[in-house]
Formats: sequence, structure tokens, C-alpha cells
Amino acid sequence: MKKIALMLLGIALFGVLMVEAQVKSITGTVTSAEDGTGIPGVSVSVKGTTIGTVTNIDGQYQLDVPNDAQTIVFSFVGMKTIEAPISGSVVNATMEADYVGVEEVIVTGYTSHRKSEVTGSSVQVSGESLANMPVASVDQALQGKIAGVNISSSSGTPGSVQNIRIRGRSSITAGNEPLYVIDGVPMVNGNSSATSSGSNLSMLATLNSNDIESITVLKDASATAAYGARGANGVIVITTKSGKSGKADINFSATYGFSNDAIDGPGVLTGAEREMLAYEALYNTYGEDYGLASPAEAGEWYAETGYFGNDYVLWNEAGRPETDWADLITNENAPMQEYNLSASGGTEGVSYYTSVGYMSQEATVIGSEFERFSGALTLDVDLSPSLKFTTRNNASHSYQDGLLETSAYFSSPRASKFFMPSIDQAYNEDGSINYETTTLPNPLWIAQEDIDDSKLTRILSNNSLTWDTPVENLSFTTRVNIDYRVYNYKRYRNPLRGDGDGATNGYGWQAHRNSVNYVFQNMVNYSLSLDGGHNFDFSAIQEYQENRRYYLDADADNFTDVGLTNLSSAGNPTSAFSEYTDWKVASYLGMVHYSYDGRYVVDLTYRKEGSSRFAPDNRWGDFWAVGGAWNMQRENFMSNVEVVDMLKLRASYGLTGNANISLNQYQALLSYDSDYAGEGASYPGTFGNNDLSWETSKTLDIGVDFGLFQNRISGSIGYYNRETQDMLLDVPLSLTTGFNEQTRNIGRMENKGYEVELNVDIIRSRDMNLSIGGNLGTNKNEVLELATDLNGEEINITSTIDRVETGHPVYGWYMPTWAGVDPDTGDELWYINPEESDETSSNFNDAEQVWQGGSAIPKVTAGLNLHFDFKGAFIDVNGYYAGGHKVYEGWHRYTHGTDVFSVFYYQGVDLLLDRWQQPGDVTRYGKFEYTGRPWQRHSKFLYDGDYFRLKDVTVGYDFNPSLVDAIGLGGVRVFVRGTNLYTWVKDDYLKYDPEVGPSGETGLATPPVKSFIFGVNVKF
Repeated sequence: MKKIALMLLGIALFGVLMVEAQVKSITGTVTSAEDGTGIPGVSVSVKGTTIGTVTNIDGQYQLDVPNDAQTIVFSFVGMKTIEAPISGSVVNATMEADYVGVEEVIVTGYTSHRKSEVTGSSVQVSGESLANMPVASVDQALQGKIAGVNISSSSGTPGSVQNIRIRGRSSITAGNEPLYVIDGVPMVNGNSSATSSGSNLSMLATLNSNDIESITVLKDASATAAYGARGANGVIVITTKSGKSGKADINFSATYGFSNDAIDGPGVLTGAEREMLAYEALYNTYGEDYGLASPAEAGEWYAETGYFGNDYVLWNEAGRPETDWADLITNENAPMQEYNLSASGGTEGVSYYTSVGYMSQEATVIGSEFERFSGALTLDVDLSPSLKFTTRNNASHSYQDGLLETSAYFSSPRASKFFMPSIDQAYNEDGSINYETTTLPNPLWIAQEDIDDSKLTRILSNNSLTWDTPVENLSFTTRVNIDYRVYNYKRYRNPLRGDGDGATNGYGWQAHRNSVNYVFQNMVNYSLSLDGGHNFDFSAIQEYQENRRYYLDADADNFTDVGLTNLSSAGNPTSAFSEYTDWKVASYLGMVHYSYDGRYVVDLTYRKEGSSRFAPDNRWGDFWAVGGAWNMQRENFMSNVEVVDMLKLRASYGLTGNANISLNQYQALLSYDSDYAGEGASYPGTFGNNDLSWETSKTLDIGVDFGLFQNRISGSIGYYNRETQDMLLDVPLSLTTGFNEQTRNIGRMENKGYEVELNVDIIRSRDMNLSIGGNLGTNKNEVLELATDLNGEEINITSTIDRVETGHPVYGWYMPTWAGVDPDTGDELWYINPEESDETSSNFNDAEQVWQGGSAIPKVTAGLNLHFDFKGAFIDVNGYYAGGHKVYEGWHRYTHGTDVFSVFYYQGVDLLLDRWQQPGDVTRYGKFEYTGRPWQRHSKFLYDGDYFRLKDVTVGYDFNPSLVDAIGLGGVRVFVRGTNLYTWVKDDYLKYDPEVGPSGETGLATPPVKSFIFGVNVKF
């Protein structure tokens, strides 16, 4: 036994010696080439595997490496990766700064290229700048970061849709939304909406921003032509994170904060002020006829007769307090929280990325919130030396407790804030909610009893197989993507008060939508390098996309009892509806990328695409682009110009398309949902147009990208001109046809402007950095051609406030012009036709509609950014400006009227106190009268839309690597982030939030929020 034990001990010692013999210890320092100081945090790897990190503040290290290792690799963010040979036991390294942005890889969806070899106008935003943003939808975080991209919020309700316009509006009645591409696959955004008056749930709210590697915005034809008919409005390419071989990288982040409205909106009249103005209205209207000497006597007359109601009498007799409806409907310091855990890593031939996340955010108005659970899993597997399999999967479940927006229904809590008289009581004397006697439905009761719930489950699965063929530099990739979405919406209106009271005795509506989008791609890539510096990349792609959608809804009324909200509890089923729709897109794409010695670059793109939205004879369209770039800094004559690091001239021209219209518009169809004498009946439903085909856009883009003084100054300057032709235009028809309109290919429109991006590194060192930058984009929109009638007269599209006409911007403001208040009589005045004379009238019907200048599209958008860090502490600031446009206050009749709507029926704003009272008064508002004026839409409530918003301020600290390494962590960051902290508005009369959607109307939607969040990121 003793011999056996000694033998085993000897074997063990020999094994230890053998293991020890397989590794050796090396030491050295890692320093900066700029100042010679040590660099902590540098990753050290051998044979693709990370073996340690430099933790010493002076850059000193000591590590064990395999005995047969010949080189060691040092890498660090912001520094060039270097390989150093291992000779002996001491390896010192000197690292140079890698100036970010010069040769970063720009992902354009189908392909990716170094920035110096991109011929189109493309801007990439890193996922790091998007992570931990206190927004439910990732597109909100892009505002102000990219020139020429206008992002506005139609609602501040968490999870709601954002409106994005890239280089203006390219179509009049067809879609203007950009195409979204996720991991190389074109997607269908298809925002969920149960009703135009309720909250919308954005499809992008299903994505966790912490899972995103980068977002690239493609703006010109060279960049977007590859996407054919879907690229006319620009393309937003989203790339999700993937893993890398090496030690597992585990990240945990947690944020918690609170939100309030960024803008409070206009103030309202107090009860006493409202009563005073009510008596003025009576005095001005009936004083002479009834011998009333003053508004005070008019008040006495009001109390005696009771003819005009008794609200003020009861309020005064009871001595009731005023109700602050704004306070009651506000969810002050609405909480938000988000938690994310991710892990990435891999071994030789296998890498992975996986994450789970949770987000919860309450709205700043009562009765609304958003919640999301998300998960992601990405695997990259080398099945063989020539075969690679990749699968990227994202799943999420989102819930939005929405609300009625604007004032489409008076049950909206925002409408109550501005419409509900303060003399109405929110609670009964016993403390219960007063739902019976308020002028409008009590928002406290509505929030408690009514339901507006949206639930969306989304699964994205993107799977690809790449084969490196035996032919050198020739590869084949096949890809299958599935985007599966299940959406459910439930609406319930209680029977006691609100939109469900009265004859319906409660109302319910439920909708279910099941949709799936398939994308199949086959791609061949071939790279060819010839002597003399000629490099070619050839790509041929076949793509097929199919979308299937099934929809079912039903509604009912006459509910059995309060609190029973499902349709099975309703006594009167009123309707049921279902439909199935599908559409298909097939395309063939060819791309050639040529580079000569890194100096001259040419891109050629051709796509042939067919869409089921058009008749077979017009189904296929041809789209193309050519782009070129000249990297002047690589020419011999620039070799002595040391200040220039990059100087690239680029230009592109191409044709893209648009097919974003309703289905089956080319077919003359019957509808079958009619009833005739108890029998099912059909009737003409769609006029049809067999000649219907693609809307096209021709885009010219010219620009220069530059980097100076070791790229301390970098940026770009560009010009674009996009002309939309053969527009998919809904042309009004004579009512004798039995139809309102027909979709035709007719009309032209132009967008042109300039874009500037600039960033300056004022201080750049290891311990301290300071940079400032910004972007500026202009847009001039003009309608060039419209449809004409049989007499050759142009068919304009005109509403009460805007108009589409050649020579003007699309949907330019077009309305009567307000001329002020007559100081002698107190009458409101309007110009009869200001284009011809200064003649005015107190009769609104005499005033003609005229152009007011501009539209809802900003002529200028700009972003500002600042970064400063010092020994781990940092601050980032971002701002956004939009200007040169006008916005319209749409609901002024109820809140700005000098009549019964503001002081007897609803609630006026406090601006009304600047009203006419006696001859000689110069005021903004005329005299109050007891009358109910009809809608009078005019320029008095058309405001300059210019505003600046301090979008984001982040202050944080990255703990010293040597400190966190001592406790077994890879990094720790703590930060405080504020959003929308300050808003400047040019027009003093614009009291609502200036950030509005494409309609240009501002008012009662939930405004963007001002948020403060506290967060921590931990790397293991």
C-alpha cells in the first residue's frame, strides 16, 4: 500500500510539473503613445482567449500564458489593438489611440462597409448611447442625434407611437414612415391601434434597447435603393447584439426613476374668474334690453331668473371649494423602473448572447401604464470549417393600460384638465366619487371603471446558414425570418357615467389581431482582389416576403351590472366583424462594391421588385442607384498635409419607390356587409384602378466627410434633392360616381435641403476628455404637380385649416386671417382677403381662406451634444431644436371662446382675462357674449412652432478598474439621467407642448415627460 501511495504521489507531482511546464509567467507595462502613462483596463488575450486584464493604474501587469504562445494581444476601447511577440518573460506594449468614427464599420442591413468606403448618406448610433434610456420605444432615443431626421411624439403615454420623418414628407396620401430592418431583414412596423382616439402601442416598444448593438439611419438612394419600394422614406437598420468567443461577459443594469409632464399646458380660469366673465357675457348681450347697469347686476339677474342655469348659485350657496382638476388627473412623480441581465461569450466555434429584461412605467396621467417582459438569445455556431449557423431570437410581452387621447371623447382625463369647470365637485360629501353631477364625466370615475387595455406578444426569430464554398471568397447564405405577433385589445365603458351611459347602458368592444410576417432570403457574395489595388464585392440576393393578418372584433351593450366587463355579460350583442388579409413582395437584388486602393469607391445597386398591391401588368418595378466616393486624403498630393486625416467626397443618385397604400386598391370590388330588407346585400365598395403602380422618388445626394487634426475635428456636410413622381394620390371624385376618391399615380413633389454633422474633441487624454458636437438639417418641401379635372383645373385637397396646392408645401396652413379686436366695439375682426387689401370684417363668413406661410413640417432641425469625463466621472448632454414651422391649437372653441363654451358649458383658459371690456381697450380677446359660436378656425390660434428641448443629461461615474477587480467585478457604473429637463418655446401664446405629430395640431394629447432616473451597471 505504501508503494502504491508513493507511486500515486509521484504521478501527481509529475502531473503538476507537467502542468507548470505548460505555462510561464510574463510581466510588463502597457502605456499610451501620447503621454507615456500607464493604461489600466486593457484586455490581454492569447489565441483568441482572454487570459486577464491590466488592473494596475500604472499599466503594470503579471500574467501566466501558455508556454507555446508566441504572441500576446492587447485591446482596449478607444485604442488600436496590437499584437506583441513573446520573447523572454518581459513584454511591454505601447498603444496608440484609435480615433473612433474614421474606420468604424457602418451596417446597412444587407451589407456593411468601413466608413471610408460608404458612398451614401448614413449615420450610425451605437447601442451604448441608447441603453438605459428612460423610454419604452427605442426610436424616442434617436431624437436630435441625426441630421435630417425629425422625430415627434404623438403622445407621451408610455409605449406610444413616435412619428419619424427622414428628410421631410415624400408622399401626400401614401405612407411616409421609414422602413425598419432588423438584423438584415425588412420588417413590418404595423403599430397596434384599436382606435384613432385612443393610445397607440408602438411595435418598436417590443424591443429592449439594451439588446441593440447599433442603429443606422440610411437617407439617400445609394443607401436605400437596395430596399426598393420600401426605401423611399428612408431606412432604419437595427442590429442586435451577438456574442464573442472568450470569457463570459455578464452585465446587470437597474434603473429607477420618476416622470412628470415636460409642459404643464395653459392655466385655466378660477371659479371666481369664470363667474365674473359669465356675468360680463350676460351684461354685454342683454344689458341694454333688460336695463342692466353692470356685470354685477347681470349676476343678480342670473340668480333671480334661473333662465341661464343655477350652477353659480348653488356653488356660492354651498360654499364649496374649487376643484383642481389638473391636480386630480395628474399622476405626480410617475414611477418607472427597468432591470436587465445579459451574458455573452463563447468558445472556439461557438458564441452566444442572451438576456432577460423587465420594464414598467406609469403615465403622468391617472389610469395608464406600460409594462414589458423581454428576452433574447443569439447563437453563432461553426458547424464545420465552412458552414456557420446563426440564430437570433427576441421575444417580448407588452401591456399598455391606455387612455383616450385628445378630446375626441370628453371622457379623456386630459380633456377634463382643461374642459371641466372648477366649480364642479370631484367628490360627494360622503367622500365617494361624484360621477352624477359633473359637467363632463369625472375622470376619477372613468379611470376606476373604464378599460382601455392593449396586450401584445411578439416573437422575432432570424435564422441563417452561411456556406463558405470551395471557391475562394465565394459564400452562400440562406436566411429565414419569422415575426409573429398576437395583439389583444379590450375596451369597456361603464353604464353609469361616460361614453357608456344613457341608451347603451354600458358598452364593450374587444379585438384580436394575429399577424405573421415571413422573410426568406438567399444571398451569394463574392470578393475579388486584383493586382494594383482593385477590390470588388459582388452580392446577389433573392428575397420573398409575405404578411398574413387575421382580425376579429365584436362589441355589445346593455351590461347586466357595473363591474361585469366581458362581452358575455352584455345583454345586447351589437356587431361582430372578422377579416383576413395578406400581401406579398418578391424581389431580386444585385450589388457591386468597387474600391481602388482605398481612394476611389463605386457602388452599383439594382433591385427588381414585385408587389401584390398592384395589378399583374404593373406589379414589377425597377429601382437602382449609383454612388461614388473619393478619399482625397489617400492621394499622393495630400501626403504632406498632416492636418487632414479624412477628406471624402461622395455623391449618389438613384430611384426608389413607395407602395404603402391600402390593399386591393387596383381592383373594382364589391362590399358585402350591407342589409337589404333582412337579406344580405352587396354594393360597390372600391372604385379600382388597373393602371395603378409604383410611386417613385429620384434622389440626388452630394456630400463631404472630413476629419482633421487626428480627427479632433470631424463631421460631414451634404446636400440632397428628392423628387417624388407618379405619387400614389387619393384623388377626390365627383359624388355622382358614388365614391369619394380614387387612388391614382399622379403628381410630383420635391424635398431638398442641407445637412451638417460636426464633432470637436477639445481635450483628448487618458484622464480627461471634452468634446462638443451637433447636427443641423434643413428641409424645403414643395408640391410640383397634382391631378386635374376634365376642364384641366387642378384638383386641390383643402380642409378648414390646410391645403395641398402646387407651389406650396404639402398641407400648408390655409385659413382665414385674424385681424385682432376692434378697440371701439370689442368685436373680433378678420381680413376679408389680406392678399388683396387690408379690409376687415367682424363677420367671420366674409373672411377668405388664404395661405398663412409654412406647414407643420419643420424647416430646420438640429441636435447638440456635449461629453466630458475626468478620471471616471462623466457628463453627457443632448439637446434638440425644431423650427421654421407652425402648429395649430385645434380645440380652442371650448377653451378660448368668448361665449358660453368657456364660461357656462366648459372651462376657459386664463388667457381670456385679456379681453375687451370698454371702448379703447387693446386686447387679444374680444368682448364676452352669451352666444354659442360655431367652429371658427383661423390664424389667431396658429403659432410659431419653434422650440428647443434639453433632451438628455447624464451624470455618472465609472469606478476605478483596480478597485472593482479587487472585489471580483469587471466594472461598475452609477449614473443619474434626466430627460426633457427644459423646454424653450418661441411663441408665448403656444402653451401646450410644441412637439406635435405630422398633423401639426397641438392640444390635449399626453405631452412628453420630464424624467429623472437613477441607475447602476455592473459587469461580472
